[in-house]
Amino acid sequence: MSLFRYTRAGQGPQSPRTHSPLPWIALIALILGVVALAFAWLAGWIGRDRLTAQRFTDTIEATGPAHPGFRRAHSKGVCVSGWFEPSAQAPTLSSARVFSQARVPVMGRLSIGGGDPYGADNTARVRSIAVQMVSDDGQEWRMAMNSFPFFAVPTAEAFYEQTRAQIPDPATGKPDPQKMAAVLAKYPSAQAFQQWAKSAPWTSSWANTTFNSVNSFWFTNAQGQKRAVRWRWQPQAPVVEMDADARKQADVDFLSQELQQRLTSGPVRWNLVVSQAAPGDAIDDPSVPWPESRDQVVAGVLSLDRMQSQEEGACGQLNFDPLIVPSGVRGSDDPILAARSAVYSQSFNRRERERASGNVEQPKEAAQ
Repeated sequence: MSLFRYTRAGQGPQSPRTHSPLPWIALIALILGVVALAFAWLAGWIGRDRLTAQRFTDTIEATGPAHPGFRRAHSKGVCVSGWFEPSAQAPTLSSARVFSQARVPVMGRLSIGGGDPYGADNTARVRSIAVQMVSDDGQEWRMAMNSFPFFAVPTAEAFYEQTRAQIPDPATGKPDPQKMAAVLAKYPSAQAFQQWAKSAPWTSSWANTTFNSVNSFWFTNAQGQKRAVRWRWQPQAPVVEMDADARKQADVDFLSQELQQRLTSGPVRWNLVVSQAAPGDAIDDPSVPWPESRDQVVAGVLSLDRMQSQEEGACGQLNFDPLIVPSGVRGSDDPILAARSAVYSQSFNRRERERASGNVEQPKEAAQ
């Protein structure tokens, strides 16, 4: 409601009627109070039992030794760079500029799961890729994708329970197996994830690993058609599996060593394969995979031709928030997607403060 009453077009404003200011003062006070409460709630100042990004990040940190200056999860990785070229079919999916620009520069990161920046590649079951694409109109698309095809649990609260179960018992120095067993008993998807971890092939390289969005998003094309999608980076390199003996003999840094050697022969490439939801598919639950029979479109090709350490490369300074998306792409209402975004931000802010204060763990070689 305006403080001025407008007459018909072209006649300009009339003088306002005289009213008591008390209702407006009360309304303004109410709005300010709601805003203050919202900020307090988001910051975790009220509702101490509420799950916040701060509590979640604290719990992640409690699962292992502190490594100041590093990411709280997927701590070990390398920076990569290259480009993305969309397919002719890509613009039918989304109006995002990256799907119509001939070539889009890419900066990214390849990593393994876990919070140890010196973890062993040959024992890491989860591998990840994160990319940042910046189109010529300045819009960004950041992706954070994993080698597992579905999430172990359906909600942010369940994810928090799972993370808490991984905190070591002070008496043994290891997680309490009964707590993890309780999570498995409560969530059938956690059992399915455990089965995936036991049975899925171990590939010999980041370059022949498939990476999945896991969470769902919405694409809208130039005609206004909207569809729920998930996507994956599907490797063009032939899949080579590693058996238990090969993994045992592999170097703890074999993934970065292998990629560096592979890049001497040219770029490594993945196809961007977009799957479209059918009626009844779970859009807001990442623990439910979609059938392989869903309509799929190859939306382009990612080419990476350069690798650097995360200390030297630009990827170390970037938060790969999966909800930073361009026009034509929107996140779903998946609560885990929102939780990932919030925790990534919290983790990024913490490590930036550590770096600014000089509280950064030095690489092992430098510390010796």
